[in-house]
Amino acid sequence: MSAVRVVLTGATGFVGSRVLHALTSTAHDTGRTFSVRALGRSATAPDSAPPGVTWVSVDLTDRASLRKAASGADVLIHLASRISGDDAECAAVNVDGTTALVEEAVHWGVDRIVHLSTSAVYGPGPHRGIAVNGIVPAPVSPASRTRLAGETPVLAAAGTVLRPGLVLGAGDRWVVPALAELLARVPARWDGGRGLLSVVDVDDLARLIATLAVSPAAPPPGVHHASHPVPVSNGDLMAELAALDVLPKVEDGADWSWDACLDRLRTVPGRTSERQFALLAQDHWYASESIWPAASCPPGPGPLARLAAAAPWYRSFLTG
Repeated sequence: MSAVRVVLTGATGFVGSRVLHALTSTAHDTGRTFSVRALGRSATAPDSAPPGVTWVSVDLTDRASLRKAASGADVLIHLASRISGDDAECAAVNVDGTTALVEEAVHWGVDRIVHLSTSAVYGPGPHRGIAVNGIVPAPVSPASRTRLAGETPVLAAAGTVLRPGLVLGAGDRWVVPALAELLARVPARWDGGRGLLSVVDVDDLARLIATLAVSPAAPPPGVHHASHPVPVSNGDLMAELAALDVLPKVEDGADWSWDACLDRLRTVPGRTSERQFALLAQDHWYASESIWPAASCPPGPGPLARLAAAAPWYRSFLTG
């Protein structure tokens, strides 16, 4: 099989660093060789990077720096995004930067684009098992609004857009840390722990992205949900994190109604907002069965089964 020439953005991030390593095993499994050009603000490889990667300094807000970034490539994996800041700051990266990068890829004849978006584009919810295009997206934050807009140039180029839900694993600095803060503020089982969530382990997501990038079969174009096919209840997630000594155990009988949880949250100040609390505690799950078989990539045992491997990192991060 011919070598696959991959251009990757976001290679030093939570997901991108795993994709770098997943590319090695996926290429081996498919019998293909590959080369990777990692685009980022620094041209210096981090210590954890696998060998054989070419690091190129670019700035997604500077179109001139992107010229020839995709020259000679077969695949563009676009994982970089801005998740904080106002609309203009997020749009500069998530919309303008993505558009410029995709235009470069099209110009140089890149015939496969895999782009990472987010299920946060659907807005507050609750959402229960919806399919892609099952509801009209209604993003509420600058990051999610601009990430939705950034999907447009990818789709116009017949690319593959992935919308995962909550992503767990070593390096997660948002989901489990937010759960820890919320549990300290609202020390109870939230609405009985019934909320169902779309969740995926970061390494499983990385395997999916790498498989879509280098598999001999062309990936399906369009938007796809990219969580594990089986949703996870908030109660089961919190219980597993407690069993692994990542979070404290909720006292027996401490089942609070949703209204009681919100009342308590509003009286105890903290970093995580009421909207984010609802995202983590109430139904937010999206039908994610189709992309895994379409990519010939098994989804794995599920995010709860993967938590034990990430637990030491979470414990260290939360105590630090």
